Amino acid sequence: MKLYNSYSQKIEELKPIKENHISMYVCGPTVYNYPHIGNARPIVVFDTLKKALEVQGYDVTFVSNYTDVDDKIINTAIENNVSEKEITDKYIKAYNEVRLGLHADLPDVSPRVTETMDKIIDFIAKLIEKGAAYQVDGDVYFRIESDPTYGELSHQNMEDLVVGARIDENSKKENPLDFTLWKATDKGIQWDSPWSKGRPGWHTECVVMIQDVFKTDLIDIHGGGLDLKFPHHENEMAQCQACNHTKLANTWVHNGMINIDGTKMSKSLGNVRWAKDLIAQFGGNVVRWVMISVQYRALMNLSDEVFDAAIKELNKIQNAYKQACLQLELENVTQNDELEPGLWNTFIDALNDDLNTPNAITTILDTVKQINQNVRKRPLDTQLLMKLVNTLEKELYVLGIEFDRLKMTQEDKDMYMNWRKAVKEKNYEVADQYRTTLQEKGII
Repeated sequence: MKLYNSYSQKIEELKPIKENHISMYVCGPTVYNYPHIGNARPIVVFDTLKKALEVQGYDVTFVSNYTDVDDKIINTAIENNVSEKEITDKYIKAYNEVRLGLHADLPDVSPRVTETMDKIIDFIAKLIEKGAAYQVDGDVYFRIESDPTYGELSHQNMEDLVVGARIDENSKKENPLDFTLWKATDKGIQWDSPWSKGRPGWHTECVVMIQDVFKTDLIDIHGGGLDLKFPHHENEMAQCQACNHTKLANTWVHNGMINIDGTKMSKSLGNVRWAKDLIAQFGGNVVRWVMISVQYRALMNLSDEVFDAAIKELNKIQNAYKQACLQLELENVTQNDELEPGLWNTFIDALNDDLNTPNAITTILDTVKQINQNVRKRPLDTQLLMKLVNTLEKELYVLGIEFDRLKMTQEDKDMYMNWRKAVKEKNYEVADQYRTTLQEKGII
């Protein structure tokens, strides 16, 4: 597997820290609202990456967090006159429903900030002890100048960042780029700390969760949307460099953003599309197909035309799959796990090339073409057809597309043969009766 590493700006071979095991962490959402379609893209991207690694024999530990304390959460709770936990529990449930609706596996571990608070406070204290952080009037800030590598992930020069930073004359910071690790506050949910009653800054959470879950300060893959590369991931890496002298992850993977009809999606423009609404309208297969039809690092544009094209392609695949399964059922072929090696290897090669899902889709369409050709051949090569069906099923599994495999009882098979006989004998009234029942059963 080769992936584009945002840190090195190169496509590099993925070399696991532990043999045959991949540790992967993806930044999760701040849960104060329903997930929009932009939140859904990393769900699909990193679930596809996980499955692509697993079918090649890797044991993947996949972790994704929930930020369940934040000003937006507190404000939403105040507006609705409920506790922060009621807000976060509601939207964590909604986020998981979207994840499952997109046929993505739930993470192996989903840590919450509110359940990691003692470790977060201990980590901040350690940064202060090392001189990488300082406290002023109950607030704690990370000292950017303590990390000489700052800016290496986002490939920005610190001097340029300082020039571009907003200068607040009343700021307590030593440097305008210094960021908050702990915020003193009397608003909303708070915790006691050595510095004040308050809550943590956003950038510290993931570092602590990674170290807590994986029991290490260096993992294989850290992922998230491109918008997180700076400042969030840059600030995560800076803390890990200051505290543990590692860059937190060997490979940093960022998925591209989403436009709606050629325009950036934003609340101010009123063009935000909620993931749950798109899944309800089109179904998980279609939304996921749209997501994987573009290479994960590229900008994605959603439009009616894109969804229409996805529906047509999926119908083509499903029809071929159904016809092949029908023939195998009628021939009473014993199911096995054999694959068509040429197609499967081409499919995996595409995914191993920086998760090139568009090329993987091309292989799926080639598989469908071969299925259609073989279904029409007489005599029917049932063993080859079985291999093609198995290959298609496994390809679709990796890309997160789910179709039910056709299963027929002996009664179903007899009915199908009687329908074909009635058609051949031009007994259309009887044929229509059989066809109606077969259609109701989803057989034709």
